[in-house]
Amino acid sequence: MILIADGGSTTVEWCVLDEGKIVKRVSTTGMNAMMLGESEMAGIIGRELMPHLQGLAIDEVQYYGAGCLFDNICANVRNAIGANIPAASRITVDTDLLAAARAVCGNKPGIVCILGTGSNSCYYDGTRIADNVPSLGYILGDEGSGAVLGKMLVGDVLKRQMPAELVDKFMKQYSLTPQLILENVYRRPGANRFLASLSPFLAENIEEPSVHRLVLNAFKSFFVRNVEGYSGYKDMPVNFVGSIAESYREVIEEAAKALYITVGVIVKSPMDGLIEYHSYARRG
Repeated sequence: MILIADGGSTTVEWCVLDEGKIVKRVSTTGMNAMMLGESEMAGIIGRELMPHLQGLAIDEVQYYGAGCLFDNICANVRNAIGANIPAASRITVDTDLLAAARAVCGNKPGIVCILGTGSNSCYYDGTRIADNVPSLGYILGDEGSGAVLGKMLVGDVLKRQMPAELVDKFMKQYSLTPQLILENVYRRPGANRFLASLSPFLAENIEEPSVHRLVLNAFKSFFVRNVEGYSGYKDMPVNFVGSIAESYREVIEEAAKALYITVGVIVKSPMDGLIEYHSYARRG
């Protein structure tokens, strides 16, 4: 049996496959490998995943995860998984970007983007990630992500860039004060997840001109600072994976049209595509 994982910062989706058939699907707390240590990840896997895998003979694990960019970080993930599933003879750790590429492109080339809690993009040649404009995280980059949309939202709220009634609605809906916002961003762990958790407010109020303007500019920034870095980006569709991509499909298409970019496939989760990809790979 193979265990496939799509590891996002907010949620990790796991799927057990046996000869191409789905045995079990489980969701656990998100794990960004850049932000969590080996012991923290091992703890999450042990507490939240392993009770669901009792009696299953997992011989291979394919983990795709946010933050899995460097050898030492990937090693931490492998060790965390291996500590919980010692019988697995093969544990492979790759970036969530490769998961997105395999899910929407299979074995064909294309530009692939992730828009979830964080954001990323790449040019995929049908086999590997051939080019990548670095995402840089929500402080230096991550344009168009839930975390950055949330950051832009609270920035506009606190700097009085939105109508007073909309600000009041936001504060009441999330039971927030300026002090609580600043504490969650600067003094508590998981600021990226906190900010991303606020971004649904934008989707719910997208008809408000100030909100629409914020979101449209965010996605234009994503295209300019990421997609336009790839040679021939106007000659091929740009594909998207992630909850933010699905929620803001119409605004993404509006931003792309303004920049003469063609949008291709948009899916919320790569898991269905990964199931197909790995089922085919094992049959092959």
